[in-house]
Amino acid sequence: MKLSPYFYDLRSAYQAELDDLVSDSEGKDVLRKRLAEKRAEMGFLVQMMDLAPEMVAVAFHQAFRFVQADAVERLLAQGRDELPDWHSLGHAVALEPWAQGLAQTVLREPQGARFLAVAAGLEYLQQHARLAPAAAMHDDAQADEDGADTAEHDDDYSALSADDAVDPHNSRTREEASANWLADVGFERKE
Repeated sequence: MKLSPYFYDLRSAYQAELDDLVSDSEGKDVLRKRLAEKRAEMGFLVQMMDLAPEMVAVAFHQAFRFVQADAVERLLAQGRDELPDWHSLGHAVALEPWAQGLAQTVLREPQGARFLAVAAGLEYLQQHARLAPAAAMHDDAQADEDGADTAEHDDDYSALSADDAVDPHNSRTREEASANWLADVGFERKE
């Protein structure tokens, strides 16, 4: 599977958005409650589909069944401007019955059909989280073999981040990653 830069970047943002919804300040699991709140606000959230698709796409968490993975993986290789719309994925992705109303709300918007394809792609990546890092590493290795220069980032850019770990995240690794990030941007570590 090859990820376009568009989906590569959105994947991390989508996962972060889901992580933010999982627990409250006391550590209680509140994912279902928060997803229900997001879904109830879909009429308002559609305004953010273009600017922050990951924030709207989480409302479709677990809303898709993937019938033909190869079609979804072709979608994930597309850039933002080449994305197919939702209707062209009908043979490959099915909506769960509970999500039909949400989808209708989204599809009434001018960019709704394209957004729904993005949401399906992000959910596919989330459900198959172990594939995405492996695909990115394979693409990097292939580019090295071909002698192609694929770097589009600053010299400090690292293709791997905490989001690329293949082991399940836990609160300790998240805290360590947070502390590392804060130290990288200039804050003192608290010990």
